[in-house]
Amino acid sequence: MPAVIEFDDVTKSFASDRRSAPTVAVDDVTLRVNTGSIVGVIGYSGAGKSTLVRLINGLEHPTSGTVNVLGVDVGRASESELRGLRGRVGMIFQQFNLFNSRTVRANVAYPLKVAGWKKADRDRRVDELLRFVGISDKANQYPRRLSGGQKQRVGIARAIATDPEILLADEATSALDPQTTAEVLDLLREVNRRLGITIVVITHQISIVHELCDEVVVMDGGRVVDSGDTYRVFAHPRADLTRRFVAAVTQGVPSGDVLTSLAAGGGTLLSVEINEFTSEDVSAVFHRHGARHSVVYGGVTDVLGRQIGTLTYRVRVDGAADAAAGSATDAAIDRIVAELAAHTEVHRPEAAVKKEVAS
Repeated sequence: MPAVIEFDDVTKSFASDRRSAPTVAVDDVTLRVNTGSIVGVIGYSGAGKSTLVRLINGLEHPTSGTVNVLGVDVGRASESELRGLRGRVGMIFQQFNLFNSRTVRANVAYPLKVAGWKKADRDRRVDELLRFVGISDKANQYPRRLSGGQKQRVGIARAIATDPEILLADEATSALDPQTTAEVLDLLREVNRRLGITIVVITHQISIVHELCDEVVVMDGGRVVDSGDTYRVFAHPRADLTRRFVAAVTQGVPSGDVLTSLAAGGGTLLSVEINEFTSEDVSAVFHRHGARHSVVYGGVTDVLGRQIGTLTYRVRVDGAADAAAGSATDAAIDRIVAELAAHTEVHRPEAAVKKEVAS
């Protein structure tokens, strides 16, 4: 797929006072966004996400490196070229940025009016857009009468009014409740699927990324620390920050009092990562070794229809209650762990409890 956005060794810094070094907001970033994809850029506050957006729509120029958007070299483009580029890049915002003094219809019509569309054509286009986003019945109301989800639907309709090739969503669901967020994500999927618009989602919410995005870029301190296919990044994270994001929604390895309580229940605790090696695959290993097992703790999340996470099992291997049987049981558990470890990550969390008690 051809790239619509390309960053090559891009750094963006901002001057501080004379006694301080410049602040580096984006630090040596290289990435590409392919036509028709939905890409999530995730990171905590101060990671450089907003500066990245401003580089894409030409509101900032790179200090070094090259930003190419829809064939336009942002750092070298004239103001006229940048205005043309911004007309091809739509934008939706966390706080909606609607004109409170204009009706829903007038808000959506505004970019068409600026672009010089005739009134009859504007009216037809606005009707089409309001039907598409599901708020035709709100056409003559003012933003103050709308819910947050309805306001964001107006924002999306306005952003796609002039048929942009790229849509930038900057924390577009952060002000919404979970149900409304889900509805807005469904609408963004439709924008991508039916209109073919490439979408770049800027967020600090991992749930947005794993529910919506084909690819993900993880930023920390202005740098890209992980990137690629969303499932690959979350199933096999390369950076500590990615692991923390994934852990926030899976939480599959018990710790503290929970772990102590589980360990007291007998058997052997094994925490197994679920990804390409599924829970069914794990169960098959246990059955091959004649081990009884049950899930006692775990967290699994859906990433575009595929599951990742960690499940903690209580595993028991039958045997007589004598020293020799105990040794045989330990050996059986070791064989199970070895087979699982050939396919995925496996941990014995109760070992942490024993180590803590011993120390």
